Amino acid sequence: MRWKILAAWLAFAAQAWASEPTAEEILSAARMNPVGQAVALRAQLRAGSVKVPFVLEVRDGAVCYLFENPTEEIRLRLEENDSILEEVKSGGAKPVPVARLDDSLRGGLITYEDLALKFLYWKNPKLLGSETVRSRDAWKIEVLAPADGSQYGAVRVWIDKASAALLRIEGYDREGKLTKRFEVVSAQKIDGQWMLKQMRVERIDPATRKTNGITYLEVLGIREG
Repeated sequence: MRWKILAAWLAFAAQAWASEPTAEEILSAARMNPVGQAVALRAQLRAGSVKVPFVLEVRDGAVCYLFENPTEEIRLRLEENDSILEEVKSGGAKPVPVARLDDSLRGGLITYEDLALKFLYWKNPKLLGSETVRSRDAWKIEVLAPADGSQYGAVRVWIDKASAALLRIEGYDREGKLTKRFEVVSAQKIDGQWMLKQMRVERIDPATRKTNGITYLEVLGIREG
């Protein structure tokens, strides 16, 4: 199966390794993983009975999240040396302020920092080996957060060996305790390419290690018109 997942989450494309790569090479491949052809998708954030619909667009090498009530457009670009997360307003596109990166996206568990995927650019990643994630063979990598500017102290990421797509992300606090987990649950074929169908986001209580909140990001299909 060739997978494709939103930015690093949307699209799955074949990835060839000449030999066992370094952690830096694996993260670089994840950053550069092709987004795929332009597409506009109906999607939603779902937490219990609460559903927040939005449109997910891939265009001009960026992933755009389009919300209504109130209107909001967030644009993500994965560049060679950094990711760029912008708000698009009538006056143009401006970077999301650092002070807002910890804010929740529409009241769910996903923050603006989570959308930005900054951990893909953190220095000195460590390859922890290989693991299987939902039948996919994946590299497991750990990266430590900078001294400031992140809600996390470290992030562990599982990257599909065949496609360089993200399969699972775990965020840890400064004491090394798990606080959040993202995982691709399922994929679907839309318009000839494999797309994310459902991703689960779990908030973990660091004291009890139990899940105390779940949000799903779900792709429902092509937006018509």
